[in-house]
Amino acid sequence: MTEFLLQSDIEEIVTALDDKAQVFAGKTVMLTGGRGFLGRYFTEVFIRLNEAVLDRPCKVIVLDNLITAGAAGSDVAEADNITFLEHDVIQPLDWDQDLDFIIHAAGIASPYYYRKYPLETLDVAITGTKNMLELAQRHHARISFFSSSEIYGDPDAAHVPTSESFRGNVAAQGPRACYDESKRVGETLCYIFHENHGLATNTIRPFNVFGPGMQETDYRVMPNFANRIKGGRPLNVYGSGDQTRTFCYITDAMNGFLRVIAAGVPGEAYNIGNPKPEISMIDLVRGMEKVCGGNLDYNVIEYPDSYPADEPLRRCPDITKARRQIGYEPMVDLDDGLARFLDWADKVYTGEA
Repeated sequence: MTEFLLQSDIEEIVTALDDKAQVFAGKTVMLTGGRGFLGRYFTEVFIRLNEAVLDRPCKVIVLDNLITAGAAGSDVAEADNITFLEHDVIQPLDWDQDLDFIIHAAGIASPYYYRKYPLETLDVAITGTKNMLELAQRHHARISFFSSSEIYGDPDAAHVPTSESFRGNVAAQGPRACYDESKRVGETLCYIFHENHGLATNTIRPFNVFGPGMQETDYRVMPNFANRIKGGRPLNVYGSGDQTRTFCYITDAMNGFLRVIAAGVPGEAYNIGNPKPEISMIDLVRGMEKVCGGNLDYNVIEYPDSYPADEPLRRCPDITKARRQIGYEPMVDLDDGLARFLDWADKVYTGEA
């Protein structure tokens, strides 16, 4: 088990998947973005499924170009039935072996990094997705594309909580457009391949997932706050601090992702997140104070040049569809999730990022 993850969280994910896990028995799974935050969890979950759950082990092909992962992948490459390939999905992959599932999780999800790499962000979500869809078509594999809650843009109050049927309120030009619009194009590609070619596709729209394993230099709000707590520095709240989010702990998110991959209705998109509580960034500071057992100093500041402004005022998922179709139900409340994450970050982070 890598130091970046908690063994107890992996066990929790595996247990929650229950009998749906057997769909992977004896199959070959290709995972893109395999050394990123979510990719590490998928890898460790499949290792554990092979060890203790599946009737026959599955083979996992882990792809990553390492642009933001930072690790070489060797810590999993030697595990049984796990193969690591350093590959950029914007280049077609010549793969002539069996392939049953593709989990296309490659992407640049941190606003700091997609502001730094806007063209690369576009490439992986558009060209990379098209390449993976064509690979899935050649092998008659089922493919799950990781989109984002960002495709909804800044919904009006009538559409919060936001269901999958909301078409979005998104700007084609702006500091976040490279990410938001490229994910929307990726979804359109999935739709075309499903409708025109009969490919079994699913789209996953994660909502603010957090947990152990997030890089200290990720710069999203959870690792940003945790880094500054570790370093004994005031927290920086961007904008007004009134913008609201719901946060989903990683075990609940992974449970939802795997349920979509294993049993989602082909052609459908699913919100995966925790709809409660919807809190402001100031409220998040208060929640961390509760976990830490003391007051935390914070500053409300303008967005730095390195971090894209123009973020949504509210973000909260309606998960009715996932509940009904795949039996998804978040179980970890925010206080528990924060306690797990901050305890882990205190042991792993340097406080200097």
